[in-house]
Amino acid sequence: MSMRPITVKNHKPRALLLENVHPGAAARLRSAGFDVESLAQSLDEDPLCRKLHGISVLGIRSKTKVTPKALAVANDLVAVGAFCIGTDQIDLTASARKGVAVFNAPYSSTRSVVEIILGEILLLARGVFSKSQKLHRGVWDKSATGSNEIRGKKLGIIGYGKIGSQLSVLAESLGMEVYFYDLEVKLVLGNAKKCRSLAQLFALADIITVHVDGRKENHGIIGRAQFRQMKPGVIFLNASRGFVVDDQALAENLKSGTVRAAAIDVFPREPKANDEKFSSPLQGMDQVILTPHVAGSTEEAQQDIGSFVSERIVDYAHDGNTLYSVNFPNVQLPKVKNAHRLIHIHENIPGMLAQINHVFAAHKANILGQFLKTTDTIGYAITDIGTTYREKILNDLREIPHTIKFRVLY
Repeated sequence: MSMRPITVKNHKPRALLLENVHPGAAARLRSAGFDVESLAQSLDEDPLCRKLHGISVLGIRSKTKVTPKALAVANDLVAVGAFCIGTDQIDLTASARKGVAVFNAPYSSTRSVVEIILGEILLLARGVFSKSQKLHRGVWDKSATGSNEIRGKKLGIIGYGKIGSQLSVLAESLGMEVYFYDLEVKLVLGNAKKCRSLAQLFALADIITVHVDGRKENHGIIGRAQFRQMKPGVIFLNASRGFVVDDQALAENLKSGTVRAAAIDVFPREPKANDEKFSSPLQGMDQVILTPHVAGSTEEAQQDIGSFVSERIVDYAHDGNTLYSVNFPNVQLPKVKNAHRLIHIHENIPGMLAQINHVFAAHKANILGQFLKTTDTIGYAITDIGTTYREKILNDLREIPHTIKFRVLY
């Protein structure tokens, strides 16, 4: 059989960006050779399924759900970029089994969230928002009643991850006593103290702020029973997930005065686009700050997120690097010249590397470098070979049983 160089197919891969992803991301993908379509809104499952045909890269934020049904029709999809912190809107296991790498921006908006939470704590403790609303209605309420410094107050942080821990440090620098509760063991920063339970935190804290992730255990963790355990007059903030808090129970406790004030950025039901009407039992209360899921939405954060996630996608698409992927083995590879890089994603079962290398040996391919890393479900094998080899080798690699996805990068 004749042997000749193999070149990568000369076509322009397509990227679909939803939910007003920062334009810098589109620019970076275009510069890397992608044909990019950007939409301002999120898509429900069926419209998303229709749009995914022929798409290599999908970029979303928090509202679009990447489900097994959507993945099943996305045969050209190689990567999903979550242009936000969380990835609970994406079925990570189904994505891995489809051979689709998922990337997010775990750090880019941390500072923005911390700053808005600190600002809201100050405003609510001083009653600024309520007084401002009264002035807009022509009521002059010059009084120190219900206006407090935050120095010396006890701040309870539920969730001591990237945001919670940074908030802890800055709050302590303002003179607050910091307590936190987390399901996992975390390094304690400064003088913060870990609570043994949520009940202990509720009994101590003058101000409570929630910064948990999207795991199932966090659904509905703050409801009527939990509000009853809090100190009378507590200030409550949530900028994590809408499903964490029973907003009807919060509204009842605000009306009764058990909760003095609140700042809420996330809701159980959120509009899919800016032209859709928003409704919540928390509306119409002077002592409540409502923001439309924008705690991490500063120009600085969105630019950083757009840059970080798009760079990870390009790095994966062009070179096979999976560093910072949330569902693939994390691999950082050296660049090579005068070689072709072959990516083989497969089910993680014994003997797969031997089968891959049997194909290379059968076709007398010259292996210049090879790397394999696995998770519980998939194996990620990268092989650099010389540029001259039998063309049939590519089809034989695709036909290995339990192969999920095979790509020639260059």
